[in-house]
Amino acid sequence: MSHDESPTARALLLLEMLQGNPGITAARLAARLGVSERAARRYVGILREAGIPVESTRGPHGGYRIGRGLRLPPLMFTPTEALGLVMAVLEGRPDAADPAGPVGAALGKLLRALPEPVAHPAEAVRRAGTRGAFDAVVRPDPDTTSSLVQAAAANRRVRLGYRLDPRDERTMEVDPWAIVVHHGRWYVLCWSHTRGARRVLRVDRVTTVTMLPDAFEPPTGLRPVETLEEHLSQGWTHRVEIVIEAPVARVAEWLPRSLGRPELVDEHTTRLLATTDEPDWYAEQLTAIRAPFRIVGPPELREAALALGRRLAEAAGGVDSSATFD
Repeated sequence: MSHDESPTARALLLLEMLQGNPGITAARLAARLGVSERAARRYVGILREAGIPVESTRGPHGGYRIGRGLRLPPLMFTPTEALGLVMAVLEGRPDAADPAGPVGAALGKLLRALPEPVAHPAEAVRRAGTRGAFDAVVRPDPDTTSSLVQAAAANRRVRLGYRLDPRDERTMEVDPWAIVVHHGRWYVLCWSHTRGARRVLRVDRVTTVTMLPDAFEPPTGLRPVETLEEHLSQGWTHRVEIVIEAPVARVAEWLPRSLGRPELVDEHTTRLLATTDEPDWYAEQLTAIRAPFRIVGPPELREAALALGRRLAEAAGGVDSSATFD
């Protein structure tokens, strides 16, 4: 710390130390501030004069901590802490992205009170598209997310370390078009220069982020959430085809884009085309369809649907687990 720091600046630094280290002693405060213990106690006095309830306890284990008062003391956050808080709120309450709601309004007040370098990545994450339930949250590293958000906001290419599985990590260069939160997972929608194709990457699998000097322009009229959902419905192992006895518009109300592409057969019939790596999971999603339908393929999905039907019938007391369906 420079010697020309004002008493007010030192008092604010001391406040940050108190918030991060409840029970810290005057000796430790003085050492971190680079002042005498007497000066450290003087800065505690400045905080108290400002109405901040700093409590102290005596004895060998005594120290200072922020108590409860009538007024909320100033809060000090690092960029990672602020971003982690916003991510946690979004994961628990997806409506926090709406500034008109009570949770979103409270979050907005908090972000407006933070310095711009701290608030910017957190605000960018709050504006990220969110959709779907948050039943199985997989939280990525806040520092990694912050770097990707800032690269997307600045339209800067990045070099990523990306973990395909525990034994396979790749390096790739991508243009990060947008960060999107979908069903509890954080994705980066991007153009991969390594593959020469549009990609959707899971942020929790990104291990390193290096911002590059190259700039990019995202596609005109990009709709990140819709583009992500279309991408997620394609490119997996099993090709899905389902014929549904309902108009396309009704099917679109029941199933998100991530479950497949609905195609018109006639005004009363829709064909759903998709791919999946998880037939059991996909069969469970089909229970949202509110009309008769037929699974054309794949066989793995038909088998998963039969198994699900047996489990549901058994739970309802209709059949035993060894029953078969024709």
